[in-house]
Parts: sequence; structure tokens; C-alpha cells
Amino acid sequence: MSSRRRKLLPKKKRALEALTRLKHLYPDATCSLNYETPVQLLIATILSAQCTDERVNMVTPALFDRFPDAHAMAEGDLAEIEQLVKSTGFYRNKAKNIQNACRKIVTDFGGEVPQTMTELTSLPGAARKTANVVLAHAFGINAGVTVDTHVKRLSGRMGFTKHTDPKKNEQDLMKLIPQADWENWSIRLIYHGRAVCNARKPECDRCQLADLCASAKVTAVPDDAESSLTPSH
Repeated sequence: MSSRRRKLLPKKKRALEALTRLKHLYPDATCSLNYETPVQLLIATILSAQCTDERVNMVTPALFDRFPDAHAMAEGDLAEIEQLVKSTGFYRNKAKNIQNACRKIVTDFGGEVPQTMTELTSLPGAARKTANVVLAHAFGINAGVTVDTHVKRLSGRMGFTKHTDPKKNEQDLMKLIPQADWENWSIRLIYHGRAVCNARKPECDRCQLADLCASAKVTAVPDDAESSLTPSH
């Protein structure tokens, strides 16, 4: 890294450059939740609220083996569902939402997970974050930017939004990132939040986005990034 300090680029240019670097840093980044069908992804995402993906992946094999689809989950015993998801935290509310969401999928959508934001967010337990994950990874639809705790934290630290409210945060990011890359941005920022920019002690000295970050403790430019930041004439 060069020790040269540099003035921050305009916000949109910084966001696009950050996206380019994130793609390079995490080329194989994908959804960390294990699933085989859209309804399983929906359920896993609901379970991931205030819980790690690793923990969810420990719980879902037994859950999906017992209740593999929306019909089975809708007709299942709630107490059994609660026990299967207990270790994810807030399990009573999560189990109730999962079962009610599956019941609505069966009664209103023919047993198939809907493919629009409005319909998905009508399901119990499914706010925009959950809907964005399902639409992007199950159906390849970029309807918005998934804002989880990592995305909210990093987008704020980097100066791409001043909002902590996920909906307002998302609206700011949607203006900066091309729609085709909305989920690319989210999933790679999540990886970066886990690997480098953690909540308690961000490792700015080894961060490849430090020179693009409004709150970084260092402003060094990665040697291999300087060329991409040089204005073209």
C-alpha cells in the first residue's frame, strides 16, 4: 500500500469503485444460507434475524427434513417447529411467522413463493430484507438492496448513507449502485464486514477499501487500485 493520502472521491464514484474492488476481493461470494427451494430460503432467512447464518444452517437440515415444503410446514405441529428452531433465538415468534407465512403461501399463492416485493412482504415475518434475499437468490430478481447489520454498518461508516433506518439506508444505496449489482453489493459487503470491517474493531490498516471510506483510520491507497482511480482524459 502507498502511504500517500488522497482526497475522497465523490460519493457515487467511491461506491462504484468499492463495488469493483469487492467483486475482486470476494469473487465467489454467495448467500451463506443453505437451501434447495425458494420456500426453504424464505424460512432460513426468517430464522437468520438476530442469528448467525452458521447457526441457521445447523438447524435447517432437521427442520427441512421434517417439513420440506410450504404444505408440510403449514400443517405441522407448532410446538415441534418451535423445538427445531429454538437455538436460533426468538424461536416462538419465528416458528409462528414461518408457519403462518407457509399457510398464506398455500392459501393465496398456490403453494409457491411469490415473486414480487409486495406479495413477499405480505407474508408474516418477511420484511424488505427477507424479500430482497429471496427475490435475488431464488429468482434472480434485483428488487432492492439487502440491508442487514453488516450492510447498514459499513454503508454508514463509508459515508454512503447517514441513515440507520434500513429502508432509508436502502434507498440511498439504490441511488449509488446499478440495479444489476444491488445484490452483488450486499453479499460482498457482508463478506467484507465479517472478514475486515467488524463491528467492534475495524481493521482499517489492512482494508482494501480504506481510501474510499469516510471514517477509515488510514487513507492509504492499495497499490493495485491506484490505476483504477486515475481520472481518464
